[in-house]
Amino acid sequence: MSDHKSNSDLPDSYDPELEEGEEHVDDTIIGVAFRRSLIAFAALALIIGGVVWWLQQEEELGEEVELLAEAPQQVEATSLQIPDLPFVDVTAEAGIDFKHENGAQGEKLLPETMGSGAAFFDPDSDGDLDLFLVNGTQWPHTAGRKAASSALYRNDGSGRFENVTSEMGLTTDFYGTGVAIGDVDGDGRPDIFIAAVGSNHLYLNRGASFEDVTSRAGVAGADDMWSTSAAFGDFDRDGDLDLFVCNYVQWSRQIDAEVDYRLTGVGRAYGPPVNYRGTFSYLYRNLGDGTFEDISEAAGLHVRNPATDVPVGKGLGVSPVDIDGDGYLDLLVANDTVQNFLFHNKGDGTFEETGELFGLAYGRAGEATGAMGIDAAHYRNDSDLGFAIGNFANEMTSLYMSQGDATLFVDEAITDGIGAPSRTALSFGVLFFDADLDGRLDLVQTNGHLENEIQSVDPSQSYEQPAQLFWNAGAGARSTFVDVPLEKLGDLDRPLVGRSSAYGDIDGDGDLDLILTQAGREPLLLRNDQATGSHWLRLKLSQPGANSQAIGAWVEARVGDLRLRRQVMPTRGYQSQSDSAITLGLGQATALDGLDILWPDGTRQTVDPGGLGIDQVVEIHKG
Repeated sequence: MSDHKSNSDLPDSYDPELEEGEEHVDDTIIGVAFRRSLIAFAALALIIGGVVWWLQQEEELGEEVELLAEAPQQVEATSLQIPDLPFVDVTAEAGIDFKHENGAQGEKLLPETMGSGAAFFDPDSDGDLDLFLVNGTQWPHTAGRKAASSALYRNDGSGRFENVTSEMGLTTDFYGTGVAIGDVDGDGRPDIFIAAVGSNHLYLNRGASFEDVTSRAGVAGADDMWSTSAAFGDFDRDGDLDLFVCNYVQWSRQIDAEVDYRLTGVGRAYGPPVNYRGTFSYLYRNLGDGTFEDISEAAGLHVRNPATDVPVGKGLGVSPVDIDGDGYLDLLVANDTVQNFLFHNKGDGTFEETGELFGLAYGRAGEATGAMGIDAAHYRNDSDLGFAIGNFANEMTSLYMSQGDATLFVDEAITDGIGAPSRTALSFGVLFFDADLDGRLDLVQTNGHLENEIQSVDPSQSYEQPAQLFWNAGAGARSTFVDVPLEKLGDLDRPLVGRSSAYGDIDGDGDLDLILTQAGREPLLLRNDQATGSHWLRLKLSQPGANSQAIGAWVEARVGDLRLRRQVMPTRGYQSQSDSAITLGLGQATALDGLDILWPDGTRQTVDPGGLGIDQVVEIHKG
């Protein structure tokens, strides 16, 4: 930088000849002082003149008029009576003795903290829901390695379970993560797909046991990939179930060591996947002969960074839903720390990634979020569709809502009452379900941090965090959702290292119970003991052909002024599957006023509600 100063940077009285040492006395200083005095006198004259003018104006205006500024009148909020919604821990009582094995031995390898999924389904067709829990295992390099297995628990109909893993042929010894349930061979029995760190596995339900048919089916994927959530759906509308599988990041023990995520004062730590490269997810087309074909690239699902040509996606959650009502299932993928993908199904075997165009790619401030689990629902009981996505700590849960236009979504988490209460939590599983059977879908989210020592560096965070239940207050309320106080939730308020969640009625009393899983710990099976007196109706749909459970169908029911729209879609939340049956909460109503079924092939069937009754399970066959 030059030391030279231009004359414009110097005071007006500066004389360069003085700096050169010449002592000359002239009239310059006196002239400057005189000019400054004139300016001061002129300014004083203007001030005096202004005061005189103002006084004259007051005399002309006369008496001062007081203007009262009145604030807008605040609209009184309707007094909300949030019901008690006690969930009771029945894990041990029900016979669930499972513990998640994450393989942690102090190396802090990323998969150890990401947890695994759960599924409520009826594999033996006895009418009640059994429970499948996905497990990891110890790492191959672990000294004295002991195998761990996923587990299938059979329900006796009363909510008590028996471990039948071995006899059903489901003993595993791989690092499982997520699960998907669907009848892939059209025999009427639900099959199991398990996503994993490494090769994935498909088990066909043979009735008395399950058979691993992965190799023949061709759905193992690459042995160096890390798969997470998965979903069955008839994406090409040919009548059978195809399979979508989220892949997370390019990971190995060596890559993890090179990334070497650390926290000050802690050292090696679990952290977000910012420094891991992305991946491409899988889309398998069911060929109808027991085999699948990977069509993900040809279908347009390989999204690359245009600058680096590397894969972008870091998928953790997926929601298959027909967004625009064209009859084809689309896929919204929750990506961790990069933009979410909306794979819009074009109906010709290909998809177009339109997440940014539809307003679903980024958070409220235009940023990519640490997206985990995801669910979709018409939670306002109108034609607008909403998506909930659980995000990282200090990122509120996203609540995207269509704006009367199926191609335009806006994050309304703040105005709908989810934003502020969800901000500090690190949220994984999110689920829309009707906790009190009043006909309005509530939202539960499972929380828990990645790092077990996080509180030592961030006192605002904790490793264990309680789940949250947001009660749907309905139309006319100041906000759609209200954060239910912990004292009204029973054992749902227990701090957990929460990861996935799923719902299903385990005891046949009509209301929906919950399973919450933990990373490296026991799950929490929670019986719903709400006592609102609300009525209900559960619908089990079935149809001829390969998609026997009618995955992708829509139920449209009318209950008084309410219009209930529910989708047959077990894939919900984070790496998990909920009951595929539709539970309709009726509140105090004693009958449906109307019922229509929109089947996956586009056929609409009107069902006479008069013969359905209430407080029972009804099977509806396509016809």
